Amino acid sequence: MTIRILVCVFILIASSFAFARDIPFTQDDRDRLIRVEEGLRAVNQRIDGVEKRIEVLENLMYVLIFAIFVQTVGVVGFVLWDRRTMLSPVAHKAREMEEREERIERALKEMARTDKKTAEILRRVGIL
Repeated sequence: MTIRILVCVFILIASSFAFARDIPFTQDDRDRLIRVEEGLRAVNQRIDGVEKRIEVLENLMYVLIFAIFVQTVGVVGFVLWDRRTMLSPVAHKAREMEEREERIERALKEMARTDKKTAEILRRVGIL
């Protein structure tokens, strides 16, 4: 049992030395890193430009939504005004007709006091 443990410890120690080699960092690697950083800067600048365009589009979208809202309110207001304007003469005419009908009915009732035939006709139709 102890031999197994010693063998395992030896393998672990030997493998750690095998992976502990230094990897040389060459001038080529340094240049490559510099180019990658410059590329990232360029990408960041493009992203900033795109963000500004998105802000402009957001503002335009808000303006368009507000314009559509104002237009909708205007149309609804116009419809209500037009409906009121159109119904006003009709309501006035209906009131005139009702008043005329009431005067005719009063006249017929007045006539029915003296004329029995008119009184009978008015009773049949349900006015008296």
